Formats: sequence, structure tokens, C-alpha cells
Amino acid sequence: MKNNEQKPDFLFEKANYKILLIGIAVIALGFILMSGGGSDDPKVFNEDVFSFRRIRLAPTVVLIGFGITIYSIFKKSKAE
Repeated sequence: MKNNEQKPDFLFEKANYKILLIGIAVIALGFILMSGGGSDDPKVFNEDVFSFRRIRLAPTVVLIGFGITIYSIFKKSKAE
């Protein structure tokens, strides 16, 4: 008798999942770049809140991460 086992049908290919994980890691990196910069004393203002890293770099990294995840969703699989 033949073994009639079927492969499970996944929504995406293996490459799509790899790209998706890279995109999620980039998003997490962006949020890590945004963190910090607070002051221990609430009466003292800390200028680090307006640093280049938090205002320009981190949001750009997060948007790039979202773009990578969207690309991984729309990427077509190779025709077999």
C-alpha cells in the first residue's frame, strides 16, 4: 500500500517567513532605538528626548521594518 500522506499547505514559502522575521527584528530594533532618554528627576528636563536617534533614525528604522514585512507578505512564490 502507498502511504497517502500529504504535505501541510502553508500560506507562505520558507523565504517569505525569513523575510518576515527580518522585518520584525528591524521593527524591534527601531523601538529599542526610541527607548531611554528619561530623567530621574522630574524637575530636570533632559535634551536627549530630541536627539537625532529618537526623532529621525528610530522612526525611519521602524518604517523600513514595516516595509520589509509588507514586502514579505506580497512576495510571490516561485512557480513550480
